Amino acid sequence: MKTRATLLLFCAVLAITPAHSTDKSVLAAFMTLQSLAGAWVGNDEHGRSAKSNFKTIIANTTVMETLTADGMDEMLTLYTVDGDGIALVHYCPTNNQPRMRATPLSGDAKELVFQFSGAGNLPTLSMGHEHKLVMRFTDSDHITEEWTWRKDGKESLMIYHFRREKK
Repeated sequence: MKTRATLLLFCAVLAITPAHSTDKSVLAAFMTLQSLAGAWVGNDEHGRSAKSNFKTIIANTTVMETLTADGMDEMLTLYTVDGDGIALVHYCPTNNQPRMRATPLSGDAKELVFQFSGAGNLPTLSMGHEHKLVMRFTDSDHITEEWTWRKDGKESLMIYHFRREKK
């Protein structure tokens, strides 16, 4: 019985671990993203409602987030392990696709800072686009997302505070 339980635990860890990465801090950070699976509700810094939903897809190698904020169209972000970091592609209602990358600093990821690394359908950097994302993991039921919008060299922040929606 003990051997079976150990085998099941080993299989579960393999199922949620990207096969191509060996960096423990990257794996731990990605597992934190995977643990967000489910519905989240909250508000932006102005008190407007926002919802997010995280889902692990494609053989547990990708985390998909859909975010809807009051008065805005839905946005989609895909997170994946990329060598020594985590990459994201953000599909924005402005019809551009910023790419960002975070390199976790430790195994206990309380924060991931994604920096702009390029974009699809963005002819010039002066056009409006999401340029940075800071994700803070307060605890298993509370996260903060701080999105930096850049247009014409000027930046503005949109901060969302989410709590896990209870079933």
